[in-house]
Amino acid sequence: MAHLLSTFCSLKISSDRDTSSAYLNRGLTKYCSSFTIQASDFLCKRLDQQGIFPRRLCAVRATVLPLSQEAKVKPGSGSGETHDKASKPKRVMIIGGDGYCGWATALHLSNKNYEVAIVDSLVRRLFDHQLGLDSLTPIASIQNRIRCWKSLTGKNIDLYIGDICDFEFLAETFKSFGPDAVVHFGEQRSAPYSMIDRSRAVFTQQNNVIGTLNILFAIKEFSEECHLASSFYHLSKVHDSHNIAFTCKAWGIRATDLNQGVVYGVRTDETELHEELRNRLDYDGVFGTALNRFCLQAAVGHPLTVYGKGGQTRGYLDIRDTVQCVELAIANPAQPGEFRVFNQFTEQFSVRELAALVTRAGEKLGLKVETMSVPNPRVEAEEHYYNVKHSKLIELGLKSTPPFRLSSRLTAELCNSVQRSG
Repeated sequence: MAHLLSTFCSLKISSDRDTSSAYLNRGLTKYCSSFTIQASDFLCKRLDQQGIFPRRLCAVRATVLPLSQEAKVKPGSGSGETHDKASKPKRVMIIGGDGYCGWATALHLSNKNYEVAIVDSLVRRLFDHQLGLDSLTPIASIQNRIRCWKSLTGKNIDLYIGDICDFEFLAETFKSFGPDAVVHFGEQRSAPYSMIDRSRAVFTQQNNVIGTLNILFAIKEFSEECHLASSFYHLSKVHDSHNIAFTCKAWGIRATDLNQGVVYGVRTDETELHEELRNRLDYDGVFGTALNRFCLQAAVGHPLTVYGKGGQTRGYLDIRDTVQCVELAIANPAQPGEFRVFNQFTEQFSVRELAALVTRAGEKLGLKVETMSVPNPRVEAEEHYYNVKHSKLIELGLKSTPPFRLSSRLTAELCNSVQRSG
């Protein structure tokens, strides 16, 4: 059974897996009033079978009573806001809402007066725990994040903790929340992570492909009018795209595939409101990006390590543009039976160009930044043709203002954030 976890509650452990429950609910008891938590065997068993985690580390499910309304602040304006008292705000379920893109999107849509629910297994935090990694910017527990958001804005974000590969959990979550739109960020996104060993390769494929299939069946069975907006990763994307396109044709599902570029930045209007709302900044070789790695290297005086020739080119966009793109896709849904693809980026850079940007940014901060070429650990073309169009979101109203472009000034801000965090 899936159960709703809300902002303020008190902890009562009913599982013998105290270690995992305590880990996943760090910081919860300080703010709470009445709820029961039980460990879910599904995710633990799946990770244990694949040799990724010991059984003591597992997901949780929880139940709570509705909360009384807190003091309200002036609401944000946006397409989720309703001016007809008889109508209701659009309900958006964000799968993977505790992650980098998901958390920023959840806050942005909540601020725009959508009713938001986060669905997450919290397994991304366990990856850090297992690999000895951490965000450079300390991040609060998901319970404290949501509590803080409500205390600042008066807005609720519902939280469902569980594994989307467990269809029973997902079905109950859909029936409980009743989404008008689903934003799917709940995939294992790191290609390097998937290539560490066989067990992680299997986990990545199973999590991404089966999880997405479960979402499609949940939409078909419990929320036929729901619009799916999603972003997929590496090879599993091929399977996901085919499955989504097929269900659109066969079942009339409406879906938007957001082919997202590399996202940078940690700041949005919402995450800047309080330190407990801040987003993660990954810089390691598993989950970090080349840009984040370069900024860290510049801050600590290490040469920027460019892989091979440095001609690898990708699309990029600021996290503030990311949340705007998702909102535009939700506000302008696909038609029943339509499977559409939007390329989601605002700029494109080669690795060499990123290194040059960071070098100029470091000089503005008084840093001496050097660049060195290192053997490329990846099997990839180091020089290639790249000419991707991205007009659809612009036609819907995407306005990437100059301050959000990856200029030397913005890169200097990122380097400065790294320095302060270090």
